[in-house]
Amino acid sequence: MTAQELQALKNKFDIIGNDHLLNRALEIAVAVASTDLTVLISGESGVGKENIPKIIHQYSRRRTGKYFAVNCGAIPEGTIDSELFGHEKGSFTGANEMRKGYFEEADGGTLFLDEVGELPLASQAKLLRVLQSGEFIRVGSSKVLKTDVRVVAATNVNLKYAVAKGKFREDLYYRLNAVSIYMPPLRERKEDIHLLFRKFASDFSEKYGMGRAVLSPDAVELLKSYRWPGNIRQLKNVAETVCALESQRIAAKREITAEVLAEYIPKDDASMLPVKMASSPDDAMSSSEKEAIVRMIYQLRQEVNYLKEIVTGNPSMRQLPHHSAAASPREHDFSNGTDAMQDDPIIDASSVEPVIGAMTYAPKEQVQDRYYSHEQEPDEQENADLSLQKAGEDLIRKALEKYKGNRKQAAAELGISERTLYRKLKELDR
Repeated sequence: MTAQELQALKNKFDIIGNDHLLNRALEIAVAVASTDLTVLISGESGVGKENIPKIIHQYSRRRTGKYFAVNCGAIPEGTIDSELFGHEKGSFTGANEMRKGYFEEADGGTLFLDEVGELPLASQAKLLRVLQSGEFIRVGSSKVLKTDVRVVAATNVNLKYAVAKGKFREDLYYRLNAVSIYMPPLRERKEDIHLLFRKFASDFSEKYGMGRAVLSPDAVELLKSYRWPGNIRQLKNVAETVCALESQRIAAKREITAEVLAEYIPKDDASMLPVKMASSPDDAMSSSEKEAIVRMIYQLRQEVNYLKEIVTGNPSMRQLPHHSAAASPREHDFSNGTDAMQDDPIIDASSVEPVIGAMTYAPKEQVQDRYYSHEQEPDEQENADLSLQKAGEDLIRKALEKYKGNRKQAAAELGISERTLYRKLKELDR
């Protein structure tokens, strides 16, 4: 498509933005519209996936036919088959008359199945049949009916993952995914964010006869830096809220600054993010964080001591050069060591793995200095040993108090085997 044709398409369907991923999605939609290929649209909630099936329908030979949009996630599981394929009178309680389903009503047109990943498995089998042969059966009937419907589906979940988990049929996934269209989230369209804000603010001002909100440069940067988990839908809500509540400032023709705009942008909840956000230097470390660090140090100390025992007992390991310390021990000949871990009555081999992973990612110099250097002063080594021992004793005591003396639960909390806990308690004369 030419730039002029693409812009005309955006104007027709009220689409704002110049992002290349957005443009690519629109171009694919127009290109496949003249065919009957099934299209699967993927993207997060609120990115505007509903525009794609409208474009496909309007540019297809079915544009004179009916167009239906069905939200599969909003229909109860018990009635989804009736909604899609219809039902006969008396087929279930409340079925007082025969009713046609969407596939029958949309014959000769286009059917948009939104949130198709929410369909139950039984309905997925019926959907696969109608996609392959155009045949379906109403609920409560045995008569096979035919339909000619172009299906466009959309999902905001990873269908490949759903297939792997057995929640979505693999054959249906490939049948729906004849053509794939990806709608990018707002955080990947940073240059479009301000354009969308201005559009929403302009529409709001025209609707209610109010002045238009104008953002200062720092406010624009704040908009771009926010991650917008609700995408376009969330941005529209923020724009309209700012226009409504800052009407006096807007009437005075003052810019909306970042300080003002920040009051209307939700603060990120660190617990909802995949990685915890960095805290400011003034933030104090919580007791649970301190306890977690002590637990990791304690486990690390245990497993390093055990690895040292393995090295001492295996002559081939004594000749390891210092630079190999940072590499994973599994890269060397650990056949004897592995057997020792499995047969050892004190150390549980399953507890060694996390520490090996921690050593793998540690800097070479740090690992060598901490575990393999013999140049450390005796007093420093002794103080470090005492400190770690005290931390371990405190951690064991807290775990036992937490579980009221239940050693099995305490060992699980500490991340060690129950046998290791018994040994430590014996060493502490408990």
